[in-house]
Amino acid sequence: MSLKDANPVSKTKPKRVAIVLSNPAISPTTGWPVGFWWSELSHPYLAFHDRGYEVEVFSYKGGKVEPDSMSDPNDQTGYSSDDLITQGFIHTPALLGLLTDTQPVSAINIAHFDAIVVAGGQAPMATMQNATDLHALFVAFYEAGKIACCLCHGSSILRYAKLSTGEYLVKGKTVTGFANVEEDFADKAVWDLGLLSRDKHVMPWRIEDELKELGANYVQAGLWRGFAVRDGNLVTGQQNFSGAETAEMVIQAMGQ
Repeated sequence: MSLKDANPVSKTKPKRVAIVLSNPAISPTTGWPVGFWWSELSHPYLAFHDRGYEVEVFSYKGGKVEPDSMSDPNDQTGYSSDDLITQGFIHTPALLGLLTDTQPVSAINIAHFDAIVVAGGQAPMATMQNATDLHALFVAFYEAGKIACCLCHGSSILRYAKLSTGEYLVKGKTVTGFANVEEDFADKAVWDLGLLSRDKHVMPWRIEDELKELGANYVQAGLWRGFAVRDGNLVTGQQNFSGAETAEMVIQAMGQ
């Protein structure tokens, strides 16, 4: 019997968190390879680890996962070059090895975890629609009274997640996720660089618009500001600069 098998979830034992990453995909709008965003894994992972939590990494389908290139602090663009937390994760072989052969979300036993965190990146906007196992799992965590959390474009799950009543989980909830003002910024950046024509957008749809349409009270803190919000046992984070804030809100929601 392994150590983790001897450590059931309880208030007197370390908390357990499942972090879920998207599998690699090709963007339907740009044609670029897309994946998860590094800081949405590494920053929550560090916050949970520092609290003594046990953290496991999964993906929608299992197997190797790949980051969005600009989220890598070593990428030639230098966009994330100041992300020292991710740099440390990348240069820790045991941590980097967690991404080479992830287990699928179908392997997650809800009874063994206190929280699920669905990270973002560009890939979820292309892959979330078909991640039906993840939709059901996220709702199961929520309806079991455990923490259901999504971050940045990981909040795309709220476009699809329905309660056992048939209602959308997000209806009437106060939530956040990648904001329209940030989508506008990203679009303009790639237009100005000549990477996309001005009649195209980086993302195929927008989280803020869709969640409002489903009856959510969508809120945000402004362009690129770290921000997270909790509504009961649902926790959401705004974007890739919100990993630490989101993790801290999950920690508060779990009471330690």
